[in-house]
Amino acid sequence: MDDKFIQKVVSDVVNKLDDSTKDGLDSNSKKFITPSLTEFVGISEGDTIGLVIASVDEALHEKMGIDKKYRSIGIIGGRTGAGPQIMAADEAVKATNTEIITIELPRDTKGGAGHGSLIIFGSEDVSDARRAVEVALKELNRTFGDVYGNDAGHLEFQYTARASFAVEKAFGAPVGRAFGLIVGAPAAIGVVCSDTAVKAAEVDILAYSSPAKGTSFTNEAILAISGDSGAVRQAIISAREIGKELLWAMGDEPLSTTTPYI
Repeated sequence: MDDKFIQKVVSDVVNKLDDSTKDGLDSNSKKFITPSLTEFVGISEGDTIGLVIASVDEALHEKMGIDKKYRSIGIIGGRTGAGPQIMAADEAVKATNTEIITIELPRDTKGGAGHGSLIIFGSEDVSDARRAVEVALKELNRTFGDVYGNDAGHLEFQYTARASFAVEKAFGAPVGRAFGLIVGAPAAIGVVCSDTAVKAAEVDILAYSSPAKGTSFTNEAILAISGDSGAVRQAIISAREIGKELLWAMGDEPLSTTTPYI
């Protein structure tokens, strides 16, 4: 076979691989070859993958307990983080004609103290499912902004001025009201963060979770709050200040995963 022909074939393959990398959803991600699958949407922060199934197998559809009107599903799965994915999904629901089918929080964090996540959107049209996943993946860069960590543990703070259906499903938050989430790991720090938050502002406590209650036995204390927008924000900021000081005392300075947004 002619050497020039071989070189041309190799060059064509390399160019195609370069193009597939450029077309990836996450411009800040490491280089990867986009899988040639209709199910793959993209990747994002927290080792999160976004997928879509245009038409779920009938038998599996029934076992998953999905409403029959939703033939298509969008899937968000993360190894690290649950709050960021839930908040990103909340924005996705606001922007699309989809419904949150399920939110599950496996014990994961790639061996760390907290949760991973599995979130499934339901839709009648596959384009809505795909759009919801795209919106969620894009939002993760923002919602990981107030996630801080070091070798000793992690802190997570989330805020929205207007909760939607993902936050309602996960935490029982009133739709349309301000919502805040405070997570501290190890759980000892989370307890102090929670107490600091409710003392700092007049907010409603929606849920409190600890290693043996409301978590997948993770080493976290988690507080979900609602109320006036300014009060919720102040409560989170106060909890963040004390949480970072305490976690810093156990190791290196806790740094934001991306860029703080609260």
